[in-house]
Amino acid sequence: MSANIYEALRASHELQRSLCRKLLRAAPQGERRTQIYRELRIELAAHAAAEERFLYAPMLMDDMGLDSSRHALAEHHEIDELVEALGKADPQGERWLDKAKSLSEEVHHHLREEERKFFQISGKILTESQKHRLATRYLKDYERMKGVLAQK
Repeated sequence: MSANIYEALRASHELQRSLCRKLLRAAPQGERRTQIYRELRIELAAHAAAEERFLYAPMLMDDMGLDSSRHALAEHHEIDELVEALGKADPQGERWLDKAKSLSEEVHHHLREEERKFFQISGKILTESQKHRLATRYLKDYERMKGVLAQK
């Protein structure tokens, strides 16, 4: 049987956690910070777009999923703003690491909350067949969005 939506999302979550760790450990000299930032920016944006379309949207249609979906969408917006701020910072400057830490903390908070709370709520709303169908659609859109975002 194919992956369900939660397995698909957790794979991306693990990649996000790994990229955040690498970002914080990258030396200010050279291009490593910029390279990891770009990978993380693409990963976060592709994941968020596909997740909003294929998990949050169905959850917004159910009264039980409304508040948690709105909260998760707001956190995606906060992460977008932190990514943008980090992208404008000098990778060799002193403020860069502070901004990277803020982004990493918000990403980790969001993923933890999503896995511990949102997945449980959505798991009560979605049927097993929906979970598998949504995973297929999520993965297809996630890969498509990574390609689109890599061109920017």
